[in-house]
Amino acid sequence: MKNYLLQSIKFSIFSLIIFSIFSCGLKPIPSEYSFVKNASETLELSKLGNGKVLIYNGADILHKIDNTSRLNIWIDDKPLGQLRASEYVIIELEKSKHTFKVLHLDMVNMRSIKEIEIDSNTKVIKIKPNLTSNKLTLTNELPKNLDKFSYAEKR
Repeated sequence: MKNYLLQSIKFSIFSLIIFSIFSCGLKPIPSEYSFVKNASETLELSKLGNGKVLIYNGADILHKIDNTSRLNIWIDDKPLGQLRASEYVIIELEKSKHTFKVLHLDMVNMRSIKEIEIDSNTKVIKIKPNLTSNKLTLTNELPKNLDKFSYAEKR
């Protein structure tokens, strides 16, 4: 009897842990932006700029493991869509200030709002989830492991 109770408690705790890990999946939002497909096989930094901006999800391994790497992104209250870990999109943005809202789910909603000035030199924006919010960085550099990234599909 005592052994059965212990087994039951272990199973319940294990089930709660598994449920909490996989419950962090964020539902995708449909994009209202037109994605610019890269015509060439290789992506070159020189082909970006003048309003053509690459946005990528730079989530690290800790967020990939527990499924908290999915980012829902809005630009000027217009949904860009969802970027999963190691995904990127290329979009055309007007040269002006834009408000980026980013959301990821890590047991609770982690929201961030940041303004970015898009000019003729803006080429690459890195967005990644962190423990308490989301980090948005204007890098103008392609990720070092770009070959492991894939172009995001509209969902």
